[in-house]
Amino acid sequence: MIILAMISRMPESARFVGISMKSPRRNFLHLAVGAAAATLVTRGAAALDYPARPVRLLIGFPPGGGSDVGGRILAHRLSEVWGQQVVVENKPGAGGHLAIDVAAHANPDGYTMIWVGGAIPLYGLMIASIHYDPEADLAPVTLVGTYPNILAVPNASPWQSVEDMIAAAKANPGHITFSSPGVGTSPHLTGVLFARMAGIDIRHVPYRGGAPALTDLIAGHVDCMFNTAGTLLAAVRAGQVRGLAVTSAKRFATAPELPTIAESGVPDFDVTSWYALYMPANTPAQIVQKVSRDATAVLSEPAVKARYEQLGVLSGGSSPAELATRGRSEAKLWRSVMEAAGIKPE
Repeated sequence: MIILAMISRMPESARFVGISMKSPRRNFLHLAVGAAAATLVTRGAAALDYPARPVRLLIGFPPGGGSDVGGRILAHRLSEVWGQQVVVENKPGAGGHLAIDVAAHANPDGYTMIWVGGAIPLYGLMIASIHYDPEADLAPVTLVGTYPNILAVPNASPWQSVEDMIAAAKANPGHITFSSPGVGTSPHLTGVLFARMAGIDIRHVPYRGGAPALTDLIAGHVDCMFNTAGTLLAAVRAGQVRGLAVTSAKRFATAPELPTIAESGVPDFDVTSWYALYMPANTPAQIVQKVSRDATAVLSEPAVKARYEQLGVLSGGSSPAELATRGRSEAKLWRSVMEAAGIKPE
């Protein structure tokens, strides 16, 4: 108040330029608004300059699997578009959980991305020791693509069809094993849903990724496997394993020779999985939007789409809001499956 009184006694010409003594509160508001605007401009400028250095892409599975190959396709093309390297960092373990934990606690400066599968909304339900909230601690960026899972068996297996497998499982309840890339992954939950709808009892054998699970399938250490088309389709075509069916409602255009599970004795069975990009929560919205736009543009390129089709993935993009909606819808579906099957966090 003393300062204001002194200023009020000054001659008009001696007062601070641009500040009127008639409304100190108004001047304060003007200054506050100006500061906020300056912050927005700074953030906007940061988004326009992004990325100014290499960006890391976390993948929660070992090299060689569908997630790894798919993530590297996008990383390579974004590196070319941005003029900055997108460095792939594999952190396998717990069905992708370990990498997500790292991403959830990473600096939200825009320089950490994570490649995830469609089971991400369920990690809080599947893993008891989880230290993050998938919805609160991660920011959706864009859908990468969709794909069916494939049910495959070793070449030495006597089963030539899904019907053969179901018959064997009913004759030997609890003895048939199926592998997956890990607890809580889409292939794991696909197997759970399949067993429930087919009325059979089969045992889950989790691995630390699709590649080691496939190795044991080829060797005959497990009876069958549910996994992504990206991991299994190449092995089926190379004659390493026998594909029995795809999990989608319709035959997959990339592998029309494989029947659907729905037409093989389990009516109405329909599971389509997906890959997506996320970033740590609180990453500046302008950066999230830029990554979403750039990734969507890349995923629409014919050459990129063709490469994903070779993996059995139908590539495409989405807005962050659309991906968030999809995640919530998937969580609702699989939560009901888990509850009906009595699955508890491990």
